[in-house]
Amino acid sequence: MFSLPLSAHAESDGTSALDRLRQAPTPEAAARVVREIQLEWSRSGSASMDLLLTRGRDALERGDLTEAVEHLTALTDHAPDFAEGWHTRAMVFFQQKRFGLAAADLERTLALNPDHFGAIRGIGAIYETLGDGAMAYAAYKLAETYNPLDKEIVEGLKRTAASAVGVDL
Repeated sequence: MFSLPLSAHAESDGTSALDRLRQAPTPEAAARVVREIQLEWSRSGSASMDLLLTRGRDALERGDLTEAVEHLTALTDHAPDFAEGWHTRAMVFFQQKRFGLAAADLERTLALNPDHFGAIRGIGAIYETLGDGAMAYAAYKLAETYNPLDKEIVEGLKRTAASAVGVDL
């Protein structure tokens, strides 16, 4: 009923969307592959669950974080094996500065979809916000293995590099 991680979906030439993302020649090409992956990850297999995800995302976009949590909690309650519901709710919790809840939802996302580079990047953002540059750097470094041209990942690595690898004198 729920989508498999994208690495399981290979093209006719044997390459997966994640492989194409890793090998994208330009940020624009990478962005196209990311949209393809996100579209796939957003399909639960249930029209009603997809509607809850859409409503949660719409509320998040409007800045109505309370409504977003309500829709996304209903989604995670009714479709606990749908990684994107957990990931999207983690984004809301992060905006609410509820970092423990965000981290728990990102952990659940990765348990369901270990290739979820957005969740890995989110873990980096939480560590960075909490002042743990070394752990943030490690998370961003892992996210970079999936999406090396992601501007947020590249900037996160720059911001946290000194904490993780030190400073040349």
